[in-house]
Amino acid sequence: MDSFKRVLSYARPFGCSWPLYLLLSVLSVLFGVITYGLLGPLLSVLFESSEAAPELARPAFAFSVDYFTGWFRWLLSSVIRDGGILRGLVLVCLSIVVACLLTNLCRYLSQRIIVGLETRLMKNIRKDLFSKVASLPVGWFNDRRKGDVLSSLSNDVSQVQNTIAGGFHVFFREPLLVAGFLAMLIYMSPRLTMVSLVALPISAFIVTRITRKLRAGSVETQHLAGKILSRFEEVMSGARIVKAFNARGYMEDRFEAENERHRRISRQVLNRQELASPLSEFLGIGIAAGVLLYGGWLNYHGNLGMTWQQFIVYIMFYWKVLEPAKTMAKQYALMQKGLVSAGRIFEILDEPETIPDGVRPVEEFREAVTFDHVTFSYNGEPVLKDVCLTLPKGKTVAVVGPSGAGKSTMADLLPRFYDVNEGAVRIDGTDIRTLRLADLTRLMGIVTQETILFNDTVLNNIAFGMPGVTREQVVEAARVAHADEFIERLPQGYDTNIGDRGTKLSGGQRQRIAIARAVLKNPPVLVLDEATSSLDTESERLVQDALGQLMAGRTSLVIAHRLSTVRHADSIYVIRDGRIVEHGTHEDLVANHGLYSHLCNLQAFS
Repeated sequence: MDSFKRVLSYARPFGCSWPLYLLLSVLSVLFGVITYGLLGPLLSVLFESSEAAPELARPAFAFSVDYFTGWFRWLLSSVIRDGGILRGLVLVCLSIVVACLLTNLCRYLSQRIIVGLETRLMKNIRKDLFSKVASLPVGWFNDRRKGDVLSSLSNDVSQVQNTIAGGFHVFFREPLLVAGFLAMLIYMSPRLTMVSLVALPISAFIVTRITRKLRAGSVETQHLAGKILSRFEEVMSGARIVKAFNARGYMEDRFEAENERHRRISRQVLNRQELASPLSEFLGIGIAAGVLLYGGWLNYHGNLGMTWQQFIVYIMFYWKVLEPAKTMAKQYALMQKGLVSAGRIFEILDEPETIPDGVRPVEEFREAVTFDHVTFSYNGEPVLKDVCLTLPKGKTVAVVGPSGAGKSTMADLLPRFYDVNEGAVRIDGTDIRTLRLADLTRLMGIVTQETILFNDTVLNNIAFGMPGVTREQVVEAARVAHADEFIERLPQGYDTNIGDRGTKLSGGQRQRIAIARAVLKNPPVLVLDEATSSLDTESERLVQDALGQLMAGRTSLVIAHRLSTVRHADSIYVIRDGRIVEHGTHEDLVANHGLYSHLCNLQAFS
């Protein structure tokens, strides 16, 4: 029940609503009891109309059930004696209508409070979940299926809302109904009620045993739902490859296997879930039949202690006890699925902060960025080994080497996408792990090979994360990045939506928008991670020109495969198997006839 308590904890800021909710719920139960209690006088008026109404004395006031029932009998007898049976019937019917109206009015008002609480509660859960996902380190996403994460953000949140949050009123109001009507049962016949209550725990135990297995099945269905979402994401993001390799059948077979398994498990879970309600109803009918039998036996021996009209009202009260009990049994079955979803949500919320924020502020970059004997491993596999590198202010330093040597990892360590295992990355001599993350990332602009754009306008993509910039500043940044010309040709210019991940643009256009974003940020340190490696020759020339404008007078760390793009760097570091094996200028490295010279020859570069 820890997950249930944590969900409830999101309602704590709204605790001021509970007193009014409880008051309205109590009034709803009270008027409900009165509504069914008036059935006795109604039956008396209908079936004992030939008898003269007795003259009753007005009872003395006392805050008790006897006083209110006695007062209503006195009022009814007075009305019948003064106006006849018909007027007494009108009084009873009007009383029932008013009591029913007040019951449902109080119930509606209490439900409005619960609805407001539920929606705010779910908003807070989504807010915390989104904030957590946005703050998680990059490596966390590499270890998980995107479908599982999306399933938690959508399906699991909906399950919690529909089962746990949506069931708050059941577990707060229904027990009040049970208590209210049970109190009337005990008042009317303690003996009969005590006998009938013996069977209720037995039925509750049976329903609980049936619904207990729902949780294990729900865990598997939620896991399979995440895998199914992953398949959808794969076929959408990889649509070109699926069609190019004629792999539609292969993808459909994989999807069908998981979809069929999800169907089978879901069927078992839903069948067991649906069994809870009819079983509880059957057990309730069985218990009610037993009460009728026992009541008839008592009446036969003259020990019932109530009239037949009162016994009918007693049965109605008993049935009103069974109804909320049935509702709670059904909601309990649903809640097992909701608790599984809540557990998956809290697994994400409880993920440890592997990249803790520092405390030291930093406002400017003054001297140099250094990799001081940096060693880094990923999942136990060494990636960088005792790397030393210096990036002086205002200089361009390039890192080159074979694929898998650790170049991009060095770029990821600088903005703290990951933290080093040994050594330190320092800015102006200060370990970046001690700096505030917001200040650290403010010093850097990053342009990667895989351009990350959003399903938004060109304007908003360039101004991403920089509130308060003007349209003129965006246009100037696009001009510096050689992007203004093609942007002006778009249907709505800077207000054109570029689609999911910028799919409406070419690779070179997407890259130039990313460069314009970095220009607008105007960072003192620039990280270029193979920014031109996936472009054709013409696009590369345009992007290279834009990068030249961006890098002018700026401190730049350039990760490159194409050595022609880094020949003018102030210093070039060559990395292989996670170690720096050479460094110097282009001319020095070529003359050294080492790995760099070998890579140059492979690329037909002189």
